[in-house]
Order: sequence, then C-alpha cells, then structure tokens
Amino acid sequence: MKSAARLYAVQALFQMEAGDVTLEEVREQFIDHRFGAEIEEGEFVPGNVNLFETLLFEAVNNQARIDQMTDRALVAKWPIDRIDSTLRALFRAAGAELITGKTPPKVSISEFVDVAKAFFPEGREASFVNAVLDHMAHEAQPEAFEK
Repeated sequence: MKSAARLYAVQALFQMEAGDVTLEEVREQFIDHRFGAEIEEGEFVPGNVNLFETLLFEAVNNQARIDQMTDRALVAKWPIDRIDSTLRALFRAAGAELITGKTPPKVSISEFVDVAKAFFPEGREASFVNAVLDHMAHEAQPEAFEK
C-alpha cells in the first residue's frame, strides 16, 4: 500500500502541474476515485492514504527546498525546470519523503526507482533517478550515511 501511495503522489503532483489543479482538488480526486476504485479496465490498488497525503503536502509546502536539492543533484546545465515533468513530480514526491526522515533513505530511493521503472519501463530513467535521489538523500539525511 505504501508503494501505491508513492506512485499516486507522483501522479497527483504531475496532475497539479499539468492541469493547474489545486492541492485539495487532486487530493480528493485520488482518495475518492482512485484508492481501491473499480473501473472498467480493472481495479486501482489501494494505497496508504496517510503516506499519500504526507508526500503531497510536504512536496507542495517544501517545493522550493526540494527543487533546490534536486537542482544541486542535477548536472549544472539541466536545472529542474528543464527535465521531464513526470521526473520533476517524482523528485518532488521523493524529496518530500526524504526531508520528513520517517523512512530510511535507501528504502525511499529503492521505492522511487521502482516508480520510475513503472513510468519509464524501457528507458534509462531509473538509473538517473537512483543517482539524483542518492545525492538528495545525502543532503536531506546526512546522519543516515555516517558510519
């Protein structure tokens, strides 16, 4: 359920940016119509609502901080506003989880690399996401990497 919440958070953040949707609108839409909902094509996986809301709220409330962390992890010629909007949403959701410090960074990284694989199954994005998130994790939780 936590993996689904992470995936939904990335989708919601993408939707907010692409569709100019408010935080409350997207939160309600996902909780009311996606978490465990049955549709003609199948069923949405139930997600952890608390984690979804935490990631969403933290990503929005700390977007400037998370974007700055992401920028520092990216190559200088590729600031966050030049990367794919799906990856931007993913970095914001992952950054939100990293700054809360409630999940070990290696778990967060692994989970969001899996999310990247779901969105980009044929590409090299998963390796890129792993490298960027590793850099962000060292910045957000340096104590987790001390021996």
